[in-house]
Amino acid sequence: MTKKVTKAGSISRRRLLTTASAGAVLAVSPFRINLLQAQEAPIKIGFPVPLTGPYGAEAQDQVRAGQLAVTQFNDAGGLNGRKAELVVRDDKLNPGEAATRTLELVEKEKVNFVVGSLSAAVQLAINNVTKERGVIFNSISQSDAINEAADFSKYTFHEALNPHMTSGAVGRYAFTKFGKKVAFLTADYAYGHEMVRGFLEVGKQFNIENLGDIRHPLGTTDFSTLLPRLQALKPDILCISNFGRDQQIALKQATDFGIKKSIQIIAPLLSHASRVAAGPQAFEGVVGGCSFFWGIEDKFASTKAFNDAFRKMYDGKLPTDYGALGYGGVRTVLEAVRGAGSVETDKVVAALEALKYDYYKGPQYYRKCDHQSVQSVLVIKSKSKDMKNESDVFEVLSTEEPNEKNLRSCDTLGHKS
Repeated sequence: MTKKVTKAGSISRRRLLTTASAGAVLAVSPFRINLLQAQEAPIKIGFPVPLTGPYGAEAQDQVRAGQLAVTQFNDAGGLNGRKAELVVRDDKLNPGEAATRTLELVEKEKVNFVVGSLSAAVQLAINNVTKERGVIFNSISQSDAINEAADFSKYTFHEALNPHMTSGAVGRYAFTKFGKKVAFLTADYAYGHEMVRGFLEVGKQFNIENLGDIRHPLGTTDFSTLLPRLQALKPDILCISNFGRDQQIALKQATDFGIKKSIQIIAPLLSHASRVAAGPQAFEGVVGGCSFFWGIEDKFASTKAFNDAFRKMYDGKLPTDYGALGYGGVRTVLEAVRGAGSVETDKVVAALEALKYDYYKGPQYYRKCDHQSVQSVLVIKSKSKDMKNESDVFEVLSTEEPNEKNLRSCDTLGHKS
């Protein structure tokens, strides 16, 4: 009896050892290793921006600031030790190229999220790809259409200002100070059209007179036949609704034609990179809008912290407006990942919708119906005197504080209540 019991016990021990051995083999099997590697893979953020072309300077700023947000996330421990990575692609300011690069980021690079764009049309192309594949996209370029129900999806977020907000703020400032007769020089694509629509909408409150809208193709280098026509209209205000290199050339030539002597030039959006590239003379006295200027660091601790971190990482340089959008677009996604404790899309969407943040310019949040970031708009004027440093190129004339009343309503955008 004893021997039988002992024998049976031996068999049990052998089985136990065998089972344990099998478990050990499973623990180090290729399947198990691949599973662990998948769990520990970097959190990838695809970043399509126009590194080449007329908006290249702004795009480079976006990349630099986006990388700062990634570095800060990683230095703070990431997501339970899991680090993030910025995967940059050149969309060449072309919707077709942007769609191809985004598809590559999603299907080949297996990015978890997409942040980027610097054109209204390009961001819509990116958004079409991401929403079809259930990938969060945080746009860092101006657009009204991306907020509309036809293009929006629950995966779409918009960190940038939109034209309605920007032109509204500039219009409310300019139409009370410079006159009611307005003429437009407009880039003939979505950005320009949306900006003019915004100016005309806000202009109804001030009874402005629209003297005419002359449009030009993207990439125009000679405005000499257009500017005299606008000058002949004798407006109080000439609104130049274009961007990047187009804006630089238009303002240089407007200065040469002497338009500023009798007409106030405004622009819905003034880019720091464009002002530096074109120089003080071309931009002298021009009034416009922007989402960020480093000089508000005396007002917000978050701006000072962002500026200092950027200075440290990039040899004393200061961040620009579009750089700040790159930073905000990436950081909000990563903070939502940390808040959700996951990269699972639906959890991150919920975390973004609940986010109340102040990362670089004061308080912001994403409106529930269209995921537009509700935020301040700065009205600025280009300057060339009394500059604290080479980046001190604008004077902040006024600030419109965050207010949903300055956005188009959810009903107007087609979102059901």
